[in-house]
Amino acid sequence: MRLLVFGQSGQVAQELARRVPNGVTARFLGRNLANLANLADPAACAAAIKDCDAVINAAAYTAVDKAESDEAEAHTVNAATPTAMAVRCAALNIPFLHLSTDYVFDGAGLLPFGPDHPTGPQNAYGRTKLAGEEGVRAAQGRHLILRTSWVVSAHGANFLKTMLRLGASRDSLNVVADQIGGPTPAGDIADALITAARAMVQGAKGGTHHFSGAPDVSWAGFARAIMLEAGLKCDIHDIPTTAYPTPAVRPLNSRLDCSGFNAEFGIKRPDWHQGLKSILRELSA
Repeated sequence: MRLLVFGQSGQVAQELARRVPNGVTARFLGRNLANLANLADPAACAAAIKDCDAVINAAAYTAVDKAESDEAEAHTVNAATPTAMAVRCAALNIPFLHLSTDYVFDGAGLLPFGPDHPTGPQNAYGRTKLAGEEGVRAAQGRHLILRTSWVVSAHGANFLKTMLRLGASRDSLNVVADQIGGPTPAGDIADALITAARAMVQGAKGGTHHFSGAPDVSWAGFARAIMLEAGLKCDIHDIPTTAYPTPAVRPLNSRLDCSGFNAEFGIKRPDWHQGLKSILRELSA
């Protein structure tokens, strides 16, 4: 199987590059000069799709707060460009796998959101990602839209690494306790995408699915687990979202019903505790 992956520096893209199995070749298009992919140029990205059996879009505009004042750019990267990619893949009759987010929902209630639950994004980032989903579906090609949440890894900037940095220098931290979701190791997302791509090349249906780590937990609960596993003596104090205002509204409920993805591809929700241990081992090495 020949994969074409958009993204090189992001958390999932880096894990994809490390996990390409035997029998699979992967070409990565990022922002470096050797493999340039201008995500702000939908036509150029679409034209780059060739000589492959499936395409994975692991690139996105992910600066959630910045998107509030830069929604036009976020829309190009998160909506117009994936739409152009999906149209090209439909014309070539190859699967297009696209990462999306729990932020397409309104965050209301306490139950996990299913793939068919009505959407209602509460911030610009969520709106642009939802528009990307709609464009991918409208292309009417074979596709997988995989919504995930709370991505963590040893790469780049993420909540886990922030907690490690702050926990090493402070006695206590205030962390939001009324936002609940599933921390998802980027390596597990990468494995899931490769498995799903192989299955879709062989005829699996695809569609819109959810994939997040288990069990669901609050940011504060996740922070406590990080401190405990890392051996840091930093107390975590619960605070409400209202005590930590941000430019972009964050959903209180990020729980995702991932049963459909397991039924279609045989991929269960990963245990984020195991992912946390693996990430800490990598960082310590």
